[in-house]
Amino acid sequence: MEYALEVKNLTKEYKDFAVKDISLKIPRGSVVGLIGENGAGKSTFINSILNIVKPNEGEITILGKDLYTYEKEIKEEIAVIFDRSHYNENFKPSFVGKMLSKIYKNWDNEKFYDLLKDFNIPVDKKIKQFSKGMKMKFEFACALSHSPKFLILDESTSGLDPVFRDEILEILRDFTMEEEHSILMSSHITSDLDKIADYIAFIHDGKMQFIKTYEDIHDNYGVISCKKEFLENLSKEDIVAYKKETFGYKVLIKNRMEIMKVYKDLIIENASIEDVMLFYIRGEKAA
Repeated sequence: MEYALEVKNLTKEYKDFAVKDISLKIPRGSVVGLIGENGAGKSTFINSILNIVKPNEGEITILGKDLYTYEKEIKEEIAVIFDRSHYNENFKPSFVGKMLSKIYKNWDNEKFYDLLKDFNIPVDKKIKQFSKGMKMKFEFACALSHSPKFLILDESTSGLDPVFRDEILEILRDFTMEEEHSILMSSHITSDLDKIADYIAFIHDGKMQFIKTYEDIHDNYGVISCKKEFLENLSKEDIVAYKKETFGYKVLIKNRMEIMKVYKDLIIENASIEDVMLFYIRGEKAA
């Protein structure tokens, strides 16, 4: 299998925090959602794989090339979008296009202007006059106009209204229509990942807690509302975590279909990505 990203044993230590021994593989042609609470280490991880910060340990391979040996070539083939525009806000899109055409060998000026038109972005209006949604769509126009194979998004849909977010997700769906295109998408808005992700990678307290297929989470995980007696009768192997509530317990289980065969009248809600993350962070593990 070919991978867009291979990370082995990445560690980045700060005075009061560390990302520890993280490994992750992203198959080419897939979308990986990166989740975790604020301060979990998502941005440190992304900055490390971009060589913005220097890890203490670890190996990083992007599109089959070692990051530190082929950084310049790699950055021709990837695009990165953060949660805010990083262009000078006194610039106009027409000027940014000219600037980027001097930077990227594969810059496609015709595609750039087509995307500006599709996204309703004014060509000769200063970026500072754009709404946040327009600024993010402009970022996507810039990112996609040099034919990247791997797109890295760090909270790029954060703060956008649902209409703008849906437009961005449509752009991402179009991008992934080509099988060699891959996406790593860090987002607090887990409902966006429900719509697009093939895999979910969960970082908590600087450590990778799990990497699962979205299909596994959707098909097998569930949430049960129950009394203490029922909780105590469940096999510990079935329970991921549980939370005490005012009138009972909520339990996250990982084999929904098997439990439904045993308890035929039991109501088990599908677990969302957000449910899984919250249970891992705030729930109690079965003793």
